[in-house]
Amino acid sequence: MTATGSDHTSPGNGIPGNPGPGPAILAAQQAAGVVAAKHRGDFAGAENLLAAMGDERTQARGFCLLAELALALVRTQTGQSMDDLVQELCLLMAEATHAGPPIAD
Repeated sequence: MTATGSDHTSPGNGIPGNPGPGPAILAAQQAAGVVAAKHRGDFAGAENLLAAMGDERTQARGFCLLAELALALVRTQTGQSMDDLVQELCLLMAEATHAGPPIAD
């Protein structure tokens, strides 16, 4: 990002005196809410949360950051390298593609 933009590594939300989470962190929190809602069967709630996230770019950034954080958590628990985890994940996705209906729906 540019010096005037925000990314997930910069603290705060860019408002002086307000050290709250930045836009990427908020989007990742909302993305986690979407995933949680889907897993408890609240598909309408998941759709509402997704729409509340904003445009597609914001949604993509939120889900990307969520994925990075989730992979980092797994890496911490397993001791695997990030490359190994990503390769394993890609293999699982390839298997799921050939096994039946999409996982996400």
